[in-house]
Amino acid sequence: MSDKSRKSKKKSDPARPFDATVLEQAKRIAGQYQIVVHHEGEEGYWYGHGLELPLTMGGGKTAQACIKDTQKALVASVATTIERGETPSMPAKQGRRTQQVNVRLTDEEKAVLTATAKARGFKGLGDYLRSTALSRGA
Repeated sequence: MSDKSRKSKKKSDPARPFDATVLEQAKRIAGQYQIVVHHEGEEGYWYGHGLELPLTMGGGKTAQACIKDTQKALVASVATTIERGETPSMPAKQGRRTQQVNVRLTDEEKAVLTATAKARGFKGLGDYLRSTALSRGA
């Protein structure tokens, strides 16, 4: 196997460790993210996801275990984003939103988007649209 093939394989292996510099940067950024935690009824299991990265999730038997697991997932997600040369999502507590954008939708479009936003744990349609667009580098 050539050196180039080994390097390519190493970079694409999801089990490999992150570069120390990337990992430290990811920890700093993810440490500012907010975690949303839910307790699921009879099982007593806790589930969490990042407010800024709602598709990055964790879980645990206790709220603290869930937060710790979710935080680890957020660090891995941010580190992967950095490795790809992309910009991680800005922490929700940074930046004051002063600009407004109006979007016209049909009743059906609004219903579908609102249902999707709620199913993915967003407070509302605006948070969902902003997070989705910004996470895709828009």
